[in-house]
Amino acid sequence: MRTITEPLILSLAPNATAANNGRKISQRGGFVSRSRSEDDSFYMGECSGSGKANYITSADFIVEEKPVLRCSCPSRQFPCKHCLALLFEISGQKEFALCEIPEDILKKRRQKEARTLRAAEEKKTGAPKTNQAARTKKLKKQLEGLKLTADLVEQLLHAGLGTIGRSSIKTYRDLGKQLGDYYLTGPQLYVNRLILEMEAAQKEAEGSHEREAARILVQLRSLIRKSEAYIQEKLTQGKVEDDDSMLYEELGGVWKLSQLQGLGLKKEQAALLQLSFQVLYDPARKEFIDVGWWADLDTGEIAVTRNYRPLKAMKYIKEEDSVFEVAQIPLLTYYPGEINRRVRWEGAAYAPVTEAQLALLRSHACESIPAAIKKVKNQIKNPLSEKKAVLLFAFEQIGRIGADYVMQDVNGNTILLEDMPGAEETVLRLPMLNDADFLQRQVLLGACFYNEEKRRICLQPYSIVTQRQVVRLMY
Repeated sequence: MRTITEPLILSLAPNATAANNGRKISQRGGFVSRSRSEDDSFYMGECSGSGKANYITSADFIVEEKPVLRCSCPSRQFPCKHCLALLFEISGQKEFALCEIPEDILKKRRQKEARTLRAAEEKKTGAPKTNQAARTKKLKKQLEGLKLTADLVEQLLHAGLGTIGRSSIKTYRDLGKQLGDYYLTGPQLYVNRLILEMEAAQKEAEGSHEREAARILVQLRSLIRKSEAYIQEKLTQGKVEDDDSMLYEELGGVWKLSQLQGLGLKKEQAALLQLSFQVLYDPARKEFIDVGWWADLDTGEIAVTRNYRPLKAMKYIKEEDSVFEVAQIPLLTYYPGEINRRVRWEGAAYAPVTEAQLALLRSHACESIPAAIKKVKNQIKNPLSEKKAVLLFAFEQIGRIGADYVMQDVNGNTILLEDMPGAEETVLRLPMLNDADFLQRQVLLGACFYNEEKRRICLQPYSIVTQRQVVRLMY
């Protein structure tokens, strides 16, 4: 009988509530019967529920790291609590009678195998050809929308933010709605953010909203100019296929894993360890974003995972959570990016982190604060780039100078530890650490950002990596 760990179950659950409900079903003995195939690749259970008939739930492990879960219940959550309960039954080493694999499951396996073979053949012969005419038409439509947006942005830049009234905000709101028709959901997001800041500026006398609106306006103008040149070049050269430009996503393109892998943005047999986790809310997108910061144990590269959960679909999208084990990933896929590239994967196995792996990770940490700051400045000076960079630092010590916390590297260089505006506070947790050794000769994961008030690059600490553990300041 196979072994399933609880972290794997939690990673498959759409949210914590579903996982807890699944655990309760298992604990109270909700299964009328349990069975499994002799080769241990298929598990099935009959579970009592609120319906007249029992629910039939199954787990197909034909792909070890990514079991296919099915259930006859009417729930729109996937996987549902009954599927998760079946996994808890397996995890609890309950008794399963032997059974034959049902014919409908075998048929689904054959269909999946056929799809896999087709995908492999496409990969060998080259990706399917782009519909040149449709792609050209879309790019030309995007150019039209960019021109429309550019005209309004230039008007606002010449008139000044102080001239904005209710009618101006209505004009921008109408523009934001139109941009979706031009395949420009990226610029649409900037316009929505601009509207939020302009509305807040009218309600509050504080100047921070006007400054933020000005920054968004500069970003939007930069995006328009770069995108117009990018699209025009593609049309002129007749190369309308997708490429690895960051502008594809900035304009609103949605990457498929197959597209990214076709561009060579992938790594086989990757081992990642999550060092920090946070949940953000983006009012412009009207979405919660689950953000995980992961370290590649082979290279020390810090990558990020983002799980978007729109308010309208909260019940049906899997909620991510903190992960404390090493993810062994057969195929890791990267998004185009700079310092912290976004990553995704379809399946992974999880194992406890070892001291040897922590030692390897610590060996990749940056030992020079000035070198790291130079790297960060090169990124944040681009208006369209992330305004922070999350890096690993090997530090000599962390201590106080007056009321401020400062981190010092092995060469005596220092950087001020500060919380980013609007971010969860972590600096205040440093004095709560119960071991003074955590603040001496360790490795720190933190976000470098430009502090406008103090006019300098600062660092917000996320976690400390010691020889034996990861001490999280933000989960």
